[in-house]
Amino acid sequence: MTPWTFHNPVDVRAGNGALAQLPRLVGARDALLIAFPEAEALGLVGRVRELLGDRLVAVETDIRPNPDLRWLAPLYERLWREHRGARCVVALGGGSSIDCAKAMLTATPSGRFDELLDHLVDPKAAPLSADAPHRALIAVPTTAGTGSEVTPWATLWDAARGRKHSLHLPWTWPEAAIVDPSLMVSLPVGATLASGLDALSHALEALWNVHRNPVSSSLAASAARAIVATLLALLREPRRLDLREALAVAALQAGMAFSNTRTALAHSLSYDITLTRGTAHGIACSFSLPRVMRLAFGRDAALDARLLSIFDAADADGAVAALERFLAALGVSTDPADYGISPDDWDARVAQALRGPRGRNFIQALA
Repeated sequence: MTPWTFHNPVDVRAGNGALAQLPRLVGARDALLIAFPEAEALGLVGRVRELLGDRLVAVETDIRPNPDLRWLAPLYERLWREHRGARCVVALGGGSSIDCAKAMLTATPSGRFDELLDHLVDPKAAPLSADAPHRALIAVPTTAGTGSEVTPWATLWDAARGRKHSLHLPWTWPEAAIVDPSLMVSLPVGATLASGLDALSHALEALWNVHRNPVSSSLAASAARAIVATLLALLREPRRLDLREALAVAALQAGMAFSNTRTALAHSLSYDITLTRGTAHGIACSFSLPRVMRLAFGRDAALDARLLSIFDAADADGAVAALERFLAALGVSTDPADYGISPDDWDARVAQALRGPRGRNFIQALA
């Protein structure tokens, strides 16, 4: 067997009522809360206030989807200027809240956001010290999908320039994750669908990945099976706590898997669609999964066997058809034309994506 490693340093606390462990995890530190706009009305901000008391020194709930540099920069500079002594950030919400919180962790020399951005563009030209007083992150997801609570990555968008930045630093791993399914019961159906399909994308992309290992593959396969078995039923009965818990565990497993592999071709194809058309990330990265899976078949016998098992299929055609039926039952088109992409344009996008950093993670790159 080729040598391999699996690493994930996040302290995971999971189960119904797990939010009660937040005070112990924060300890004596002052904390900032980054949350989604509806968190106050849903009573979630109040619950965090009750748990942390005067240790909670600031609450920010004006967090928009797909965190953009236009509003991230002033938020970052204000929080470091007004609350430099706060050593902990609690992120409550979906991927956007957790990604935003990760952007608030890094202590730049002057407290300016552009120094962090310069580092993302060219780390050698704009180094950051690991000994700076960076903040720790406790991630509390209220969606089951992004996996951001157990990965170091955050996607920061620059819509004005039509590009994105991937934030990944040694201190952007969450210190801890609290996965409490009871916080997810009020999640709207549309967000449940998009986040669940994001998790499915993470799971499958961790499987057809050049960086896969036995642990990541086992986690990913288990996650994919659970999502296929659970998501449609949850959309029909969104307040069923047992289904919320099953999907939360699956999303966590998928996050653990791709924390070691990164994503691959489907995610690479998705970013421009989200940026230019506003398509929800989970939809943008999942509609292409059947086409990408067809490309993955025949590259590795063990991978083929896992995919056939997940979709209870006898051959590649059967597995692809099963995934197409699953997405169709969820109301998700798998036709690129429905996302404004012609057949010729689609082929060109795939070719270009395979040459990019995410595309090179795809097992197709081994051919």
